[in-house]
Amino acid sequence: MRAVVQLGYGGPPEVLGVRELDLPSLGDGEVLVRVRAASVHPDVWHVVTGVPRVLRLMGSGVRRPSNVVPGTDMAGEVESVGAGVTRLRPGDEVLGETLGGMQWRNGGAYAEYVAVAEDALAVKPSQVTFEQAATVPTAGLIALANLPDQDQARSQRMLVNGAGGGVGAIAVQLARSWGAQVTAVDHTRKLDLLRALGADRVIDYTTDDVTRSSDRYDLVFDVVGNHPFSAYRRVLADDGAYGLIGHDQFGAQGRRWLGSIPRMFGLMARSPVERRLPRPSFTAPDRTASMARLRDLLEDGAITPVVARAFPLEQVPDALELLASGQAVGRIVVVP
Repeated sequence: MRAVVQLGYGGPPEVLGVRELDLPSLGDGEVLVRVRAASVHPDVWHVVTGVPRVLRLMGSGVRRPSNVVPGTDMAGEVESVGAGVTRLRPGDEVLGETLGGMQWRNGGAYAEYVAVAEDALAVKPSQVTFEQAATVPTAGLIALANLPDQDQARSQRMLVNGAGGGVGAIAVQLARSWGAQVTAVDHTRKLDLLRALGADRVIDYTTDDVTRSSDRYDLVFDVVGNHPFSAYRRVLADDGAYGLIGHDQFGAQGRRWLGSIPRMFGLMARSPVERRLPRPSFTAPDRTASMARLRDLLEDGAITPVVARAFPLEQVPDALELLASGQAVGRIVVVP
């Protein structure tokens, strides 16, 4: 099969190339998926560039990636199944993540075929394209894990900072479908997209500082983290809540060695005495159930991914550079 291969850490044009590799072998409970589309998202950029450097000690590989094929989110067709697979069969159209647990690793999705655990996959709704479906897994799972449940979200005043990215766009759509009043913050070029996704109000961060507003919010869903929590306290209701997703803005935020990890730990340490910070949870949601829920939300139209551009395998470095530039209005995908 043809696949993107990462030879080390650094700039995408310098460390990525397309090679012929053997088909992945299947373990128990795994299926072989013919990849029709794979998403380009910040975690992939971090693993390719090796920034922050701590990720190399967290499973990616110290000197070079232990898995040489990047990519973690994909959609495609089941080619064959391994021992113990009961829910899927050849020909099924699926979407999912190729990794479990820590996402700062390569997952093999930028290839014509990838081996994936059955419990990481959901059947793709027929009306959703492969390109759309591939953009949902990581961003959707992050949004579901950090948003309040549907009943709690109803009628909340919610601020989504970084609403035009993958996680933010899904958060806007889910919050609106659940009855929240959503204010979406992003760059000028993305405001029309946010209106189309259903935001009640949009704010251009290049001209307005949302933390200086007189408005008050029940939830601040902060994807980009470009203001400290102390600034957001001014716009939080007395019983409001703040959630930081921790996007490093492709190395522009956070620390080069540790990224946003110190900031996240600092907020966790303050949570017992600051009621507007969530208490940390170290229990991961059930992945099969979460993927099934995302599948239902896609089928119901609560999530409608917008794809900005598709790149072939040979142009993955260009795709990653477009992602890091922030110029894309919608999601970027790779089509093997």
